[in-house]
Amino acid sequence: MTSIKRDDSKQKWEETEFPLVCETCLGDNPYVRMTKENHGKKCKICEIPFTVFAWQAGTRGRLKKVEICRTCARSKNVCQVCIYDLQYGLPVQVRDKILAEEGCKDSVVAVPQSDANRAWMTAQQERDIEQGKAIQSCVPTNSAAAMKLQSMARMEPRYERNLPKLCSFFAKGECNRGMQCPFRHEMPRDRNDPLSKQNTKDRFFGNNDPVAGGMLRRQKEKAEKRRAELKARGGEGDERAVSTLYVRFADEGKRVAE
Repeated sequence: MTSIKRDDSKQKWEETEFPLVCETCLGDNPYVRMTKENHGKKCKICEIPFTVFAWQAGTRGRLKKVEICRTCARSKNVCQVCIYDLQYGLPVQVRDKILAEEGCKDSVVAVPQSDANRAWMTAQQERDIEQGKAIQSCVPTNSAAAMKLQSMARMEPRYERNLPKLCSFFAKGECNRGMQCPFRHEMPRDRNDPLSKQNTKDRFFGNNDPVAGGMLRRQKEKAEKRRAELKARGGEGDERAVSTLYVRFADEGKRVAE
């Protein structure tokens, strides 16, 4: 290992002792056995070799591996496996859109897509970490953004995401493994489902993410339905029309509420 790191062209290869993952990806088993392989594969974002961790995600889960390096995950505050936000459990596209709409554009980290600019940004982040400076990124800076993100947060573990993938041979009627097949023997519901065509880079950079698109669409429909209900009750379609204001006065040590 020392001989590898002596090579100047391999100085930036990443070595870590533990992955940066969410509770869902770890699985429902409290006793996790991981395998570790130094420089096992290239990161799907920066294409730099990094330490690969693999484990079985729960009692019924499939084998999971980290997909991006720890440096890229830390720059966006996301899980190395599912690429979801670690604080709110939301896709990057949803989180960044809410931060931008609520006036927290400075919190949105625009990771460069070119190799040279991304390498420079990574070097800057590593230098800040060595100097003891915390990377304050992707964190809401006002209460409005924090409340909106909290209302959409999905922090409860969703272990169904760890289930084995569907067996393509079973769908064709050609699987002969039976109960020993490591994949699920279920028929696909929709072959044209956009969720079946997800890309790691699109999810990381927040571009054309089908999961984020579905969440934003449902949130928009929910807001429109709420405005329609307010209009039906005689309001103007604004939630502030039905808000309540409480005023408290102090009079000689006694509190009177009006």
